Amino acid sequence: MTLAPIESLIEVSYLVAAVLLIVGLKRLSSPATARSGNRLAAVGVLLALLVTFLDKGVVSYGGIIIGVIIGGGIGIVAGRKVQMTAMPQMVGLLNGLGGGTAALVSLAEYMRLARDAPPVGAGESLSVALGTTIGAVSFTGSIIAFAKLQELLSGKPHQFPLQRLVNLALAVIIALLAVLLITGAGGMPVLWGIFVVALALGALLVLPIGGGDMPVVISTLNALTGMAAAFTGFVLHNQMLVVAGILVGASGTLLTILMGRAMNRSLANVMFGAFGAADQAGAAAADGIPRTVRQTTAEDTAIALAYARSVVVVPGYGLAVAEGQHAVRELSQELERRGVDVKFAIHPVAGRMPGHMNVLLAEANIPYDQLLEMEQVNGNFGNTDVVLVVGANDVVNPAAREDPTSPIYGMPILDVDKARNVIVLKRSMGHGFAGIDNALFYRDRTRMLFGDAKKSLTELVEALKSV
Repeated sequence: MTLAPIESLIEVSYLVAAVLLIVGLKRLSSPATARSGNRLAAVGVLLALLVTFLDKGVVSYGGIIIGVIIGGGIGIVAGRKVQMTAMPQMVGLLNGLGGGTAALVSLAEYMRLARDAPPVGAGESLSVALGTTIGAVSFTGSIIAFAKLQELLSGKPHQFPLQRLVNLALAVIIALLAVLLITGAGGMPVLWGIFVVALALGALLVLPIGGGDMPVVISTLNALTGMAAAFTGFVLHNQMLVVAGILVGASGTLLTILMGRAMNRSLANVMFGAFGAADQAGAAAADGIPRTVRQTTAEDTAIALAYARSVVVVPGYGLAVAEGQHAVRELSQELERRGVDVKFAIHPVAGRMPGHMNVLLAEANIPYDQLLEMEQVNGNFGNTDVVLVVGANDVVNPAAREDPTSPIYGMPILDVDKARNVIVLKRSMGHGFAGIDNALFYRDRTRMLFGDAKKSLTELVEALKSV
């Protein structure tokens, strides 16, 4: 085969891989098509990897094979063993590894160019500096996010005096070093300096961010990893890596914007506002106000559900922790057999990562048409007989709508307090990610069913069968 046909095959294969990635990404936007979309994207990535072996010279197939075996083995074990409750941590960790890989590849390629084709051009140097910086920031930022989600670090904001000035100083240092690298006055020592300073900046950017903002942080870091991959693609002159990086960066950016709107907060406020730092004081002050909590039992709740015409279930992270998704599916089936209309209301930032609740409920084979987004369901709560809140907290707090002094004021919420009856399944009166008290728990229409979510749901099913 001559060179021209091989080049044509490479170009066409890259185009097909890009189309598969775009179509796969599009299909990921709906739970009903997400599985096939994931498969299409995987085929696209596999095709791109295979064609790259034809497009680029391979130094050592043995090293690649060893890496694939080790990495693939770790991925298979992690995918099978990691529980759904730990999926946000896993996503954060894998995202960080992607960013770290992009940074290291940029370093290695600059080292190769400096050795084989000096001097390194300004364009390549700029791409290397951006890829290294963004990838390193994404790596350490994702590791800190992982540690917070895994509770290796406290989810509370970690701050120290002049932290913002220190972050600004690190960013300025990176910019100055990048100028030296681009003008040819630096070299590998300067690039290593960029790498080390960017690692520190990534950690210091995420440490002050509270657990309530982790969905936005994960989306932002995902976008950064995509950008780092795209810049690495420019350095390697690999158009497929550029396309894939841009797709990830663009989708992550759009998701970040949507998450910010769902929380009524700007990205700057998320990244630099230390959300949660002041909330604790507000929560403590609210605790001094005498309020009445009305408890209920599984039997009484079962009666209310059995004679309802419409029930809306609002899942939260408490459902994921208790692994109660299958129990809530059994409950919904029992209600449907009685002719009750059952829907699930999904807040955009419910759980610890975007789409967490959708994936959790899909795992339990809950029909997609029963999953309603906030915009679809909010206007119907006034006509709903019973709302069952399972482990959700901040996303159903009326203070976001009614209390201008609340830290979450203005955040769009699920208006469950407008329903005829609200039953909250919760372990205790503990606060959510925002660290503030929930006014919903003290409303006249609200009843609290305390206990592990999975156990409470199982008891509800049994009590419902005897009604």
